[in-house]
Amino acid sequence: MKNEQQRYQRAKMRVEKEKGFYNHLTVYIIINIALLFINSQVIDNGIDSLLDWKLYITPILWGIGLLIHGITVFNTNKIFSKDWEERKIKELMDKEDF
Repeated sequence: MKNEQQRYQRAKMRVEKEKGFYNHLTVYIIINIALLFINSQVIDNGIDSLLDWKLYITPILWGIGLLIHGITVFNTNKIFSKDWEERKIKELMDKEDF
C-alpha cells in the first residue's frame, strides 16, 4: 500500500510539473503575440516592420528558457537517465564481484 501511495505522489508531482510547463507555454504564446502586434507597428509602417530583428529578442531569449523548462520537465536526457544510472551501478557492482 505504501508503494502505491509513493507512486501516486510521484505521478501527481509529475502532472504538476507538466501543468506548470503548459501554463508557461500558454503565457509565452499569448504574451509574445501581443508584444509582436504592439511593437511591430504593421498598421503604420506596413509588413516591412516585421523584419526588424529587435522584435524577436524577447521571444528568442524567453524561448530558450521555455526550452530548458521543457527539457527538465520531460526529462529528455536519455544519456544520464535513471535507467542509465541503474545499469551503470549494476555494471560496476558486477566488475567488483570477480
